[in-house]
Formats: sequence, C-alpha cells, structure tokens
Amino acid sequence: MELIVATRNPGKLKEIAALLAPLQIIVRGVAEFPELPEVVEDGLTFAENATKKAATIARLTGCLTLADDSGLEVAALAGAPGIHSARYAGEDADDAANNRKLLAALATLPPEQRVAAFVCVMALCGPDGSCQTFAGRLEGRIISELRGTEGFGYDPLFVVAGNERTLAEIPLAEKNRISHRAQALAQVVAVLQTG
Repeated sequence: MELIVATRNPGKLKEIAALLAPLQIIVRGVAEFPELPEVVEDGLTFAENATKKAATIARLTGCLTLADDSGLEVAALAGAPGIHSARYAGEDADDAANNRKLLAALATLPPEQRVAAFVCVMALCGPDGSCQTFAGRLEGRIISELRGTEGFGYDPLFVVAGNERTLAEIPLAEKNRISHRAQALAQVVAVLQTG
C-alpha cells in the first residue's frame, strides 16, 4: 500500500513514517510531487485544515492521502497560537522566531499559568472523496527557556505533564509513543489495518 503524507515538514514526515513502518506501507511526502500546489490552510479548525489538505492531494494524485494539522494551544493565550502555530511570528517565521514570540507572550506569567497542550487532527482521504478524521492531545506546560535538541517547533519549550523533560529532550521512539500525533496516528493505523 502507498500513502501520501500531505506535508512538506521533514520532521513531521519522519515521525509519521516511523510510526507507520510496521505496516509495510510506502510513505511518500508531497515534496516528491513538485507539480502539486501548496494547499492553503484557511480553515478555522485543525480538522478543516487537515481535511482540505488530504482531500485535495488525494484528488490530484489518485492516492490515499494522510494530512494533519496540529499546533500548540496555550490556555493563558485563549488557545493561541492554535491553528496559526507554524506562522505565529509571521508567514515566513521559523521555529526560533515562533518560540521567541511565545516566550515574550508568556514572560510575565508564573509556571502554573503556562498550561498548554499540543493538539493534532489527522484526516485520511481517498481519491473518491471519502474522509475520516482522528484527534490526539498531549497536555503539558511551557517553560521559560529552550531545552533539548530532538524534535522541532515548540518541542524545546513544552514539558509533558507528569514529566520534567521537554519533548525535545525525549528520544523520538519515546515521543512517538506519547505525542498528540502518535495518538491520532494510532487511530489511523487501526483503520488501515482493518481496511
């Protein structure tokens, strides 16, 4: 079976491919299809964005497609950066800029008010237009300094609930057992195994 993952994020593709490895599925990223357009994420929710990406790529390639939209929700920021997590500091922002903006936004808050969660919604769509969505959530808190070199995005600032390590200090194999993406993908795997 071949599955296209509708992401150009190499970190995200690596995580998903590792989690799907036991299924003997050929995982391909959209970077292998330079003719495909960039799908504009203009939905108001993670589910809308994931479904739009997966449905569009599935229709254009004729292949089963998996897409996710995920991000960080900080309670003290009314859920921000949320669906804007990748572009929190601007359209061309990188992880460092996004992390700096987040730290600045939380600078005056004590640790107990830095509650956050990583949220992931995945959409699995076929070329016939059929789609299913799956969600995962990882609770934690935001610390005031970057720690760790694993992972990407906000991982160096996010301490997992019940743990003292950031996601960037947790080895990929362990992260892939607990992450928001792993939770959603476990549901996808269950569907792929039965379907």
